[in-house]
Amino acid sequence: MASEHMKEAGRKAMSDGPQAMRKFIEVDQHRIRIDDYRVAIMRLSHDAGPALRAGIESVFKGGESLDQLRHFYEVTQHELRDEDNKVEIARLIGTGGTAVKEAGKKALQGTPADRTAFLKTGRYLAQASDDLVELARIDEGWEGPILSEAISKLLDGSPTPAELRRFLEVTQHELRDQDNGVAIAQIIHGGGPELVKAGRAALMGTPADRVEFLKTGQHEARAKDEAAKNQADKDKDRDQGQGKTEPGQDGKDQGTGSGQGTGSGNTTVAAQGGNGAPLATTGAGDNTTLMAGGAGTTLVAGAGLLLAARMRRAGAKA
Repeated sequence: MASEHMKEAGRKAMSDGPQAMRKFIEVDQHRIRIDDYRVAIMRLSHDAGPALRAGIESVFKGGESLDQLRHFYEVTQHELRDEDNKVEIARLIGTGGTAVKEAGKKALQGTPADRTAFLKTGRYLAQASDDLVELARIDEGWEGPILSEAISKLLDGSPTPAELRRFLEVTQHELRDQDNGVAIAQIIHGGGPELVKAGRAALMGTPADRVEFLKTGQHEARAKDEAAKNQADKDKDRDQGQGKTEPGQDGKDQGTGSGQGTGSGNTTVAAQGGNGAPLATTGAGDNTTLMAGGAGTTLVAGAGLLLAARMRRAGAKA
């Protein structure tokens, strides 16, 4: 168990004779052990939490005897590490979904080894379960075909917890924006001037611009087009009442204006930007590669959730 430094010093003492060996046993080995423990304890700070980091700083402010360093390395560091683990688990419970909360509370009531296992692998399996529930909720509430098809494809491919997390944190928002772009193009087709103008501006803008158009902008633009149409009808009726002729009628007032404008836009297209709830933050942390067996078991339940959600939606439409 000796370090390379200790081994090298011991070999030199043996080659230098009895007096050097006696000095090594009585003096040098203890000094070298102190140096070795100092190095080992300093290395702990690379992945230390607040409690362990404070403990490392404290031990170096003391006398740094061999017994103190040995006790810190063999006992105290594990106690402080467990304190940091409890704090991290409590944070995950506060921000996580149902599965993460349940698994985290169980870990807090268990042993230090249980808490280490939860932070290493359990949290990701629990998060995957919560993510599957969230995917089912999104699929049930979203009408755009691009995102819904991508969700089906994702689950058919038996994704890992890390792939589920990335889909919810990144991919779903990209696909929502694609669906919103398609919806806007359908809305402005054959619409009035203001609706077309606002829709084109949204298509050339940001994802937030497209969401805003579908939520409120399209209705404001339609109102402007309707107001312009009504004003044009009033002006036409007034001109006809004063005996003014329509251009191209050679002075003959035929009085055939019906006042039926065509610029009101397609008001039957539902906005698709406002029915997706924001994703809950769950603290995914390190995307550690997990065993395929554990992730696969979790996904079986997720497929059932997705199927149930689609059946409920189909029943509601019927």
